[in-house]
Amino acid sequence: MTNGLAVKGIKRRDCCLWIAGFIFTLGAIFSGCGDHEPTDEELLAGAKKVAVNYCGRCHEAPDASLLDSATWDKHILPTMGQKLGMRPFMDQYIAGPDAALSLADWTKILVYYRYASPKKLKIPKPDAVLDSAIFTVSRPVQVDRKHGEAMTTMVAFNPIDKHFYTGDAGNKLYRWNSDLSSTLIKTFHSPVTDASFYQSATEPNSAVITCIGILPPNDELKGSLLHINLSKSSKDTVLLKDSLPRPVKTAVADFNKDGLIDYVTCGFGRERGGLFLIEQQPDHRFKKKIIRAIPGPEIVYTGDYNGDGWPDIVCMFAQADEGIWLFLNDKKGGFITKNIMRFPPVYGSSSFQLVDFNHDGKPDILYTCGDNNDYSPVFKPYHGVYIFTNQGNWKFKQTYFYHINGCSKAIATDFDKDGDLDLAVIAFFPDYKYHPTEGFTYHEQVAPGKFKVHEVPVNKLGRWISMDVNDIDGDGDTDIVLGNFSVGAQGLMNQKDYKPDWDLYEPIIVLKNKTITR
Repeated sequence: MTNGLAVKGIKRRDCCLWIAGFIFTLGAIFSGCGDHEPTDEELLAGAKKVAVNYCGRCHEAPDASLLDSATWDKHILPTMGQKLGMRPFMDQYIAGPDAALSLADWTKILVYYRYASPKKLKIPKPDAVLDSAIFTVSRPVQVDRKHGEAMTTMVAFNPIDKHFYTGDAGNKLYRWNSDLSSTLIKTFHSPVTDASFYQSATEPNSAVITCIGILPPNDELKGSLLHINLSKSSKDTVLLKDSLPRPVKTAVADFNKDGLIDYVTCGFGRERGGLFLIEQQPDHRFKKKIIRAIPGPEIVYTGDYNGDGWPDIVCMFAQADEGIWLFLNDKKGGFITKNIMRFPPVYGSSSFQLVDFNHDGKPDILYTCGDNNDYSPVFKPYHGVYIFTNQGNWKFKQTYFYHINGCSKAIATDFDKDGDLDLAVIAFFPDYKYHPTEGFTYHEQVAPGKFKVHEVPVNKLGRWISMDVNDIDGDGDTDIVLGNFSVGAQGLMNQKDYKPDWDLYEPIIVLKNKTITR
């Protein structure tokens, strides 16, 4: 044969003997064959059916082609087996007392992912120009190079006071002026991961701060939401809600239309977490309600997405069951859940933005995937930036993809002021060894849906984990702030033999737009 298992240099007889030796009889695994000896294609088709059945119960079942066979065998399958109650034994498995499936079915899953996967993934070659495009680099006025490395956790522009703010792993919140000098605003109990700015009649400049609790992956209920009045010199804070599972992002709306502001927050967690409604009560206390009790919510937006006058929610989940969900306000204190996009758990979803690229009045989706620090830290051909165009009724079609290893975030805006949307894209897990300049790319839209990609060589200045865009210097065009989380040599690198060569101390840089206003 020249297909199926034989294509990979594995004789069909050897595969069958391996299966038979594992649970004694081939017929116990592939039952129903009668006297017919199954072909390679039949073996793999049956194995795939079982894999899709079991894996698809918790998330979109990944195709075997998404990872190389060694990664499946050494990393993913042992982890998957543990979650399903399968115990490793002498390079094989036995079913534990709490097993979620039979040993026969688990063996079929092993067969599918081991033998239907490629030996090596084919990574697309870059198609970009190396230049600074329309940007010049500005760096902080002063940098502390004696008291620890830069670990920026948030960059956020405040449209009220026209300054941008940063948070760091030292629990500090800074405000930055246009000359890139910083002022310490507050030290919180844990790192700041998000800030939502607003103003009212009594508070001209305030923010709701999201504090993650413990920064590395965990399920501790240490996160919180706090209010801070930025217009007061005392910078006192008011606790809105604590005991949250590693919250990373918060959005604001009056969901029940009672005149009181509510919040929806992403409790990313690790094995446990969820999307939560933090509802303000008449006595101004806050009550936590579960919207979706699944770990991994990471990006959330609010808006009236069905035109009924009530605020709804769109949220991306990036842990295990990856995808984008729409939560329509039922006007009774709850939400109607609708999945609009779903991705396999190996994608590593990292960001999304709702934006109308083709000006047809329907929101399209700008999406990135590239989180690459879990069980499959290999470069993947599907990592990068995508545009999904709205076809109507929240159905989407992929209309753009550009491969970027370890892609982390993308923001769409008209940087060159020519009337269409361009993209700024960062990658936290790029190919630092052979292709470090993919860490920041500028995608210039040169025709409808067509982009010219510029790799802007700022890789020596930091490792970019956060980004925001706005007119930082007040000259009428859009600039970019990049946040440097410089630590990564021990555990946040998928190229273990690579020694970081970027600046370890500068917390941010600004890419100032030099476009001449037309």
